[in-house]
Amino acid sequence: MDMSVNVPIDNPDADTEWNDILRKHGVIPEKPPSPTPVIEEAIHEVRRLAVENRLEGKDLGELDELEDEEDEVFLEKYRQQRFAELATISTASTYNQVYHLQKPDYARDVTEASHKSFVLVHLTSSLGTNIESRLLTELWRDLAFKYGDIKFCEIRADMCIEGYPEKNTPTILIYSDGDIKRQIITLKELGGQNTTAKGIEKLLLDIGAIKSNDHRFVRKGGDETEPPNSKIRKGALADDDDDDWD
Repeated sequence: MDMSVNVPIDNPDADTEWNDILRKHGVIPEKPPSPTPVIEEAIHEVRRLAVENRLEGKDLGELDELEDEEDEVFLEKYRQQRFAELATISTASTYNQVYHLQKPDYARDVTEASHKSFVLVHLTSSLGTNIESRLLTELWRDLAFKYGDIKFCEIRADMCIEGYPEKNTPTILIYSDGDIKRQIITLKELGGQNTTAKGIEKLLLDIGAIKSNDHRFVRKGGDETEPPNSKIRKGALADDDDDDWD
């Protein structure tokens, strides 16, 4: 008759010769590997990336200021990287303005054009009192000039889509590869009448129209100041007559 034997085990996780014998005979399970090497490797990788990427987002002027602090070869590598980025952006910057659309040309100027680059369409209000729409028009001008590789367009909503509700303006349509990738109705989710260029830039980042290390997007020196169109946002121009919006 087999009789079970109670083997004394004080601490199965302890590194003792007795526990090693017990593990060898399957009395207690193998001790899991220590997480310390994995943690140390992760910390080392984080530090390595922090060192390698310490110059990310710096423009050419800032790189020149670091000549006495950084390794010359390492610094020159980043200079050449910046030159290459600027050349790529310059080549792709074929728009640099807001395009005012006509409905018959919509397919060509928007859908087909989106196979070459992102196309953002602002469906504007027909009323001059729509502050959000007027604000977005101003932001569109600034962003179109800044991001010439993205096509910014405008068309009055009711001229583009018959019966389009005025309450849904402004509306932003984002096209890429011939399809609408995103639709934003009014500026509510972007900040309403407090929407800024920085908020739209974050949208461009989210949809993949710009990269996080794009020197045009990276901000230096804190929060964005009040935009030049703040008078519109505050409604100071709401009562002005503007023939372009009639």
